[in-house]
Amino acid sequence: MSDLARHASRLRTLPPSCGPVRLIAVDGHAGSGKSTLASRLAAALGDAPVLRLDDLATHEELFAWVDRLRDQVIGPLSRGESARYAPYDWTTRRFGPPRTLEPAPVVLMEGVGAGRRALRPFLARLWWMELGPAAAWERGRLRDGPALSDFWDGWTAAEERHFADDPSRPYADALVRQLPVGYEWLEGHRATAGANRSVTHGEPPAATY
Repeated sequence: MSDLARHASRLRTLPPSCGPVRLIAVDGHAGSGKSTLASRLAAALGDAPVLRLDDLATHEELFAWVDRLRDQVIGPLSRGESARYAPYDWTTRRFGPPRTLEPAPVVLMEGVGAGRRALRPFLARLWWMELGPAAAWERGRLRDGPALSDFWDGWTAAEERHFADDPSRPYADALVRQLPVGYEWLEGHRATAGANRSVTHGEPPAATY
């Protein structure tokens, strides 16, 4: 069993945090690798559902999507019901056909702001991608190309304001650093403070895979 599979297995043993669901947040700066980690972890969990917060944000509401998330996703999941949300199309600038998100034993939520204060009461674990903003944003800009340069200028300013007001990293159970091959896992501030046990509890402080 790989280390990623072991982390996935431990998530299944956590107490439910949102109705019957163990809601796991993957937060970090734009371009830090959240989507890739969430996809790999979902596969290790047997195709666990993944909610991507880019589907709830819009050009006009980069971070003002909390009410939409509560109404369309958190509320139904907390009642053990299927969630239905309309993903935003960043090309057409409108919401598309609704998608269904089932109340699976483990649901992953990835995106900038996934660990914000309004959501932390519903989280079983919060993981932070440990890559600084300058490096993450540079990687994101290279990924998206020069056509989105103006968007990135606006995004980085908005992200700075968001994390200045509502930081996630100090509340993370684990800090995840992407390596050339695999990841390194470190205990987060919340875990070392004793508020929660880290996903790496019982393992050496840094485990790679």
